[in-house]
Amino acid sequence: MKKATHSEEQSRPRKANITTKPLTKNARILRVLLDGGSLNRFDAEPIGDHCLNSTISTLSNDYGLAFARLWERVPTRWGSETSVVRYSLPESELEKAQMVMRRLTGSGTATKGESGDE
Repeated sequence: MKKATHSEEQSRPRKANITTKPLTKNARILRVLLDGGSLNRFDAEPIGDHCLNSTISTLSNDYGLAFARLWERVPTRWGSETSVVRYSLPESELEKAQMVMRRLTGSGTATKGESGDE
């Protein structure tokens, strides 16, 4: 087997140093709400939350966040409707929520909306 020359070694791509952890469920939900979104239990399923009301309760009780709650009717697969709560973050909670997000992610850097670029 031929040994690589010094110049060949330098030009080879190196393996990525993956140091960032995936966001936790609480952080994923909070990220959506911080980005101006709102969620009901069915919206939260695709991002890995199977019990959104419990996640909102944790974010409220453990971190002191207050969420806006709005009842809405959504269609079911069987042609009827069911009532669910849609959660969002009021503007008055954004600064506190950004601090919570930094705590959840261990990040001291600004998140979307903090640096002014949206």
